[in-house]
Amino acid sequence: MDKMTKAYLDRASEIIGERTESEIFHDDAVVEALIQGRTIKEALSIAGMKYPDEAIKWDDGNIGDIAAHYDYLREHCDIMKSLKKQKRI
Repeated sequence: MDKMTKAYLDRASEIIGERTESEIFHDDAVVEALIQGRTIKEALSIAGMKYPDEAIKWDDGNIGDIAAHYDYLREHCDIMKSLKKQKRI
């Protein structure tokens, strides 16, 4: 693995943090809904129904931060797919 890829992966790990398996499933459900064109509120609702123990409580004061987090995760998923396709990870 080259230095740039390792640096990206290290930084992504810091941003995303440690997650349980059920948190990962929930996050993946949110990202999938966003990819399908759902709004962040719809995506959180869909994921919350599938994984109620991981459902995120949001309000108008924190929805922007939550949306930014999931936009990052969506971009991260795209980057990871690309790196795997290029056999860099």
